Amino acid sequence: LTGDTVTAADVINSKTFHLKSGAQATGTCTYDSDTSDANASGSEILSGKTAYVSGTKVTGSMTNRGSVTGTITTKAQEYTVPAGYHDGGGKVSISSTEQDKIIAANIRTGIEILGITGTKGKSTVAYMLRAILDAGTVGSGCGIMGSIDTYDGAERFESHLTTPEPLELQRHFANAVGAGLEYLTMEVSSQALMLRRTDGFVFDIGIFTNIEEDHIGPNEHSSFENYMECKSLLFKQCRLGLVNMDDPLWEKVLSGHTCELLTYGFSKEADYRANDVKYINDAGRLGVEYDITGRRSLHASVDIPGDFTVYNSLCAIAVCDTFGVSDDDIKTALLTAKVKGRIEPVAVPGDFSLMIDYAHNAMSLKSLISSLRKYEPKRLVVLFGCGGNRSKSRRYEMGEVAGNMADFTIITSDNPRDEDPMDIISDIESAIKKTNGDYIMIPDRKEAIRYAIKEALDGDVVILAGKGHEDYQEIRGVKHHMDERELVVDILKEEGM
Repeated sequence: LTGDTVTAADVINSKTFHLKSGAQATGTCTYDSDTSDANASGSEILSGKTAYVSGTKVTGSMTNRGSVTGTITTKAQEYTVPAGYHDGGGKVSISSTEQDKIIAANIRTGIEILGITGTKGKSTVAYMLRAILDAGTVGSGCGIMGSIDTYDGAERFESHLTTPEPLELQRHFANAVGAGLEYLTMEVSSQALMLRRTDGFVFDIGIFTNIEEDHIGPNEHSSFENYMECKSLLFKQCRLGLVNMDDPLWEKVLSGHTCELLTYGFSKEADYRANDVKYINDAGRLGVEYDITGRRSLHASVDIPGDFTVYNSLCAIAVCDTFGVSDDDIKTALLTAKVKGRIEPVAVPGDFSLMIDYAHNAMSLKSLISSLRKYEPKRLVVLFGCGGNRSKSRRYEMGEVAGNMADFTIITSDNPRDEDPMDIISDIESAIKKTNGDYIMIPDRKEAIRYAIKEALDGDVVILAGKGHEDYQEIRGVKHHMDERELVVDILKEEGM
């Protein structure tokens, strides 16, 4: 916001007027740099005065704790700010685009907004948080926004973006406030941070799950450094940051953070620590149990398998600890928490396990396979493909992971988009050939799943990886309905199983 000027004699005293994110000023203030933040202290902020933000006029009354009244006028449009709204912490926030247009005011009050970023685990943490906070809430509960679906107290629908565009995001905040929700948990993608969709307000808690190379390519991030830098932006616009201390790059991601910090993980230095993990394999039930020490003492049991489940649930517990949720509410919620397409069990006849998971990059596939190995299956069979119009490196990396770690791999089609499915499958095969892994190529995904089911042995764990919660297959710009849960049911009927 180079060249922005804020001039108002009344904007000085002992309170805070938050414009964006980074520098502080006392007194009448003019800042002329590309910093993204200016804070001025004032007992009364914009009491009938006029301030100019990026050349855009903001008029009306904005007192520090409790009222925002008036109209935000841009060069092209007006957005009315409802009276009586503030952000719950004494800061009134205004966001502008690169074209210097005000997007919206932060019109929320009395609601805790929790933002989750990371390469994997965002959806699972969001749903675990929602389950626990709903169990521990007296009132209307917890809303959610993410890659699977959106619920804001007034609207419920399948999501089309992991993180909504700015005006849509602010509408969901307003809906949540109007519905009386106490919490809203949301996935914050690196793309959203890069495109400044979440500018203009402060998250109550920002969460970092983990990071590894992903979403790098001509249509996404230019480099891993850019990807990591975008993730780090969340921790310059939240009050409290909760981070996975076991991730080797957590300190780089948190470089320059402006929030308070809490940590979680297996590390003895973490504020919330997981200990004595037990892998439960009981009559088809796969799960984990573990003890939590540090700032909270608790025994947790979750009916979702894998070490990543320990991390995700520990993260959710740490967040809920800051809100004072009881042990009973946490334990009950975690036993019932389920996430569509995230280690989702599908009922099949026979003594083998079939699971659907969204693992669609090397990091998530490696974590998934290594975690399930601890349950000592007879064979670990992985079925997957890769999306078209995305970085080709993902195909080679996932192929090598599957070839080296799975007992058998079924290469099939995912979302080919504008590419020939066989070109993608051939790229994956070229990587598997570098390993000693056994594999078969079946381009039709339904037929690939049929093969996996018919050839499964007692004691096997079969993973359908890559699609997860998705109920479509994208081919040449058209999304054709395809839900793996339905495919399994159809195949069982067709085979008389």
